[in-house]
Amino acid sequence: MNTSRRHVSLTLGTIALAAASFAYGPAFAQETIKVGVLHSLSGTMAISETVLKDTILMEIDAINAKGGLLGKKLEAVVVDPASNWPLFAEKTRQLISKDKVAVIFGCWTSVSRKSVLPVVEELNGLLFYPVQYEGEELSKNVFYTGAAPNQQAIPAVEYLMSKDGGSAKRWVLLGTDYVYPRTTNKILRAFLKSKGVAEADIMEEYTPFGHSDYQSIIAKIKKFSSEGKKTAVVSTINGDSNVPFYKELGNQGLKATDVPVVAFSVGEEELRGVDTKPLVGHLAAWNYFQSIKNPTNDAYIKQWGAYAKAKGVAGHKDKPLTNDPMEASSIGFNMWVQAVTKAKSTDTDKVIAAMAGQTYKAPSGIVSKMDEKNHHLHKSVFIGEIKADGQFNVVWKTPGPVKAQPWSPFIPENKGKKDEPVVAKK
Repeated sequence: MNTSRRHVSLTLGTIALAAASFAYGPAFAQETIKVGVLHSLSGTMAISETVLKDTILMEIDAINAKGGLLGKKLEAVVVDPASNWPLFAEKTRQLISKDKVAVIFGCWTSVSRKSVLPVVEELNGLLFYPVQYEGEELSKNVFYTGAAPNQQAIPAVEYLMSKDGGSAKRWVLLGTDYVYPRTTNKILRAFLKSKGVAEADIMEEYTPFGHSDYQSIIAKIKKFSSEGKKTAVVSTINGDSNVPFYKELGNQGLKATDVPVVAFSVGEEELRGVDTKPLVGHLAAWNYFQSIKNPTNDAYIKQWGAYAKAKGVAGHKDKPLTNDPMEASSIGFNMWVQAVTKAKSTDTDKVIAAMAGQTYKAPSGIVSKMDEKNHHLHKSVFIGEIKADGQFNVVWKTPGPVKAQPWSPFIPENKGKKDEPVVAKK
């Protein structure tokens, strides 16, 4: 009798669990697949990176709602390296060794990525890096879903040199003082000189992270631009310094018709806290803008808007914005899901092999492809003008996706370098 009662009890319990699973969502194996999220949620880079954390959480929710991955629920492990570059390495070691994450989505600045790189190589981890960068790097353990210089910086300068872009003859290379702006500007200097631009027609200036007083620099740019030749500014300013830079640009009346500024790290999110009316016509070069019209982007914006509202995402609950690094994060995440599904495993080496040639219908309107060798996406390039509402009007684009050149041909030392990552020593 006791045995029979126990059997009935167990059976009823099983039925109850199955019913709960049916009512509340898919049943998962007890073990989860942990996903590391490594973005600055405080400090100077929080203005740009916080929304990328939320993007990955949105994508995790979407996969879990479809039944998870390999029958398991995805579990986010979110850490805050707080715009502290050495802390990125420490948090990466924690994520891989202690938290046992299968993959990390994170970093914005190149100095943070450079901090993380030796750790993921040593521990054979996997990093998806979603932001444009200077190139000059390839790693077995990193997938670069942002733009290389030939997918952003070079096309932007070529556009400004063209008749449509204003036929610029003098150049101000203005950036935050770290590896991405300095290396990008080294490439741009060499490119400009190859086009016959004289040394005297190139001005180069750097400011530290968190810099807020741009009064004297804007005055210097105005003086430089008044010396008889059409001048353009190439901005690689990163983080919250963009807000005072653009405010000062407006204060001093430096209009796009006089001295156009093209930015590589300013999108819809960074312009949120700025009066954009005086900035109309200034430019940004990216591989995606929210204003791009196509059904895939419409669905992406709708997905983000619903998620932001449901989760009360700061700043996005009532005015949801998407941007290029968000799109790059989503592409990388979904390609990783496809690679894990193909490999039937989260094993790093198996996933790396399965990532080669992965494709994904991107919100930008193209089918993004992960290059079979160089761990970079083939991406279209767009140049957009700032509008009064903080959105961008696309004024130029490439005919189709552009293959990345991680090793720039404008750096002589790169001659003969292979366009594929060296296998890291274990």
